[in-house]
Amino acid sequence: MGALGSLVLALAASGCSKADPAPEAGKASITFWGWAPGYADAVKAFNASHPGTQVSYQTVQPGAKGGYQKMLNAVKAGNAPCLAQLGYETLPSFAAQGALKDVTAQAKSVKGDFQDAAWKSVTLDGKTYGAPVDTGPMALFYNKKVFDSLGLQPPTTWAEYRTAAEKIHASGPDRYISSPYMDYDYAGLAWQAGGSWFGVKGDAWQVTMASPANVKVADYWQGLASDGLISSAPMYDQAWYTGLGNGSIATVVGAVWQAGVIKGGAKDGSGQWAVAPMPQWNAGDAKVGNAGGSATAVLKGCDNPKAAWEFAHWMSTDRQAFGDLVDKAALYPAAKDLLTLPQLKPDPYFGGQNIYQVFATAAPKVDPDWTWGPLMTKTSADLDDGLGKAWAGKGTVADALRTAQDKTLGEMEKQGLRTAK
Repeated sequence: MGALGSLVLALAASGCSKADPAPEAGKASITFWGWAPGYADAVKAFNASHPGTQVSYQTVQPGAKGGYQKMLNAVKAGNAPCLAQLGYETLPSFAAQGALKDVTAQAKSVKGDFQDAAWKSVTLDGKTYGAPVDTGPMALFYNKKVFDSLGLQPPTTWAEYRTAAEKIHASGPDRYISSPYMDYDYAGLAWQAGGSWFGVKGDAWQVTMASPANVKVADYWQGLASDGLISSAPMYDQAWYTGLGNGSIATVVGAVWQAGVIKGGAKDGSGQWAVAPMPQWNAGDAKVGNAGGSATAVLKGCDNPKAAWEFAHWMSTDRQAFGDLVDKAALYPAAKDLLTLPQLKPDPYFGGQNIYQVFATAAPKVDPDWTWGPLMTKTSADLDDGLGKAWAGKGTVADALRTAQDKTLGEMEKQGLRTAK
């Protein structure tokens, strides 16, 4: 992404990172804020094997629940930790606010360790701000028992997906192909179709949420909803889990990490679910969306970026450490060499299928050029407001995208960010 540096909303300058304890003589000492299960154990393993660098791990609220604001406040106050867990979708917002430290010098030699899309998620305007941890390539989770009972094969195109939706709903008035998608899950659908939301033109941001490619995706899902083929159960609500468990919601177009979500919340569906590649807009295509993924980012004020990068890279690439993260947090590695981890194995919940093979094939097909905007918290909130109404029959998905675009542009201009059409 070009010219991000000229688009910055800089926070007040901060000094050295006071959250990091004073190092012992000859020993580097840094602090890491995050919330993912397993991170604390990874830190313990690193400290045991790296006597010259000690990491202190502190659990904070998940980003959207206050963790990100706490990090920004700490940067502004000059007492931020060196490292922080940061979602890819939020990293550009931190960069735009001047809250990250450029670690290109430390990171450039290991760029090839990571999948292209993940590396680009931590690299803005040619500068690298952290180590990719996990990714969220998407595929089609489907209830094989329901599909088999109706003589259906997993759809390979979105046209076939609609045909399956009609047959499933015809088999019972309370049976649906899917449920409403919101914010970053919906973004993955647009991502696959080439419906980018943001870009940079010269020294200005472009917002393209209402582009023709986005309208195509919006109209498709609007058609399913208008024809009564989409459940009203919001994703991640108990009604959604119940629907997944009893077969009344037959598919989830989702990221790899949703395997853990489905397993944990819909235990009644054990043995019934399987995973197939994401349906395509054109038969024979091989395009994949992405939903989620995170980095270990280096925050502004970190006075030991070498040690910070040493830990961040180690946690993302060490086979033992990341294998434990797969078990404890269902993270899917961004590092290429970890895609064969023994923890990525067949699962009885999915009928003994090794679903990770589907995601391993999908991961390289994610378009690496997707760009997140600088105000994603507001953008996603405005989008969700419109999507919630659209799925409920009050407005359309295309309207929700247009409104989110207009509000995002208005806020950008209000905050002094340059925008372009």
